[in-house]
Amino acid sequence: MKILICISNVPDTTTKIRFVNNNTAFDTNGVQWIINPWDELALTRALELKEASGGAIEKVSVISVGPQSAEPTIRKALAIGADDAFRVNTEPTDAYGVAYQIAEAVKSLGYDMIISGIESSDYNGAAVGGMIAELLGIPSVSSVSKIDIKGGSVILKREIDGGSEIVATQLPFVAIIQKGVAIEPRIPSMRGIMMSRKKPLNIVEAAAADTMTEFVSYELPPVRAACKMVDPENMKELVNLLHTEAKVI
Repeated sequence: MKILICISNVPDTTTKIRFVNNNTAFDTNGVQWIINPWDELALTRALELKEASGGAIEKVSVISVGPQSAEPTIRKALAIGADDAFRVNTEPTDAYGVAYQIAEAVKSLGYDMIISGIESSDYNGAAVGGMIAELLGIPSVSSVSKIDIKGGSVILKREIDGGSEIVATQLPFVAIIQKGVAIEPRIPSMRGIMMSRKKPLNIVEAAAADTMTEFVSYELPPVRAACKMVDPENMKELVNLLHTEAKVI
């Protein structure tokens, strides 16, 4: 069995967001880039499965769509423990563009399980995993919070309204994971960092694809108003503020 993890190169969540060119482009100056947190959990769980498989899982690979500047993030995935990596050499435009490039890149590679985070922490589109499955013509399971391999079968736990369900699926398939699939992401060791320099990072040229969306402009959310403190004995003022300013009653 071979497992492929889709990883996205995203700004650290502490990054101060700025826009340039009349708010038509994201300012990348000074940005710290990281592996998308959901993708990092997916990689961690895949490595746990490989270690417990007794050799049944041949390798764990990662794939990312992005320019050369994304390679430090991909190398971190290799340092965490991925066996090899693929970078599709193009700017990620939108969810469809990313899904299409990944699907085209892996059609001939024969992966049994493709794992995608439920969404990326920058655009939060929650669409790439399902699109990959559709483009490849294979099943997908969403909202996965647990992955196990028992007796050669893949058993998945997914969250649904009011509870959870246990499902099994045929191979190959796409698992779209959320929090809970791994307790916490792995931290690269010094040995892992040194070994990552020798692991294959394969460059795949982008396939011709239609552009489905265009970003016209960006804007920051409005600045939050200053917090108003109300004396606990002054219920009348509190009710008035909730009605006239907060407009919740």
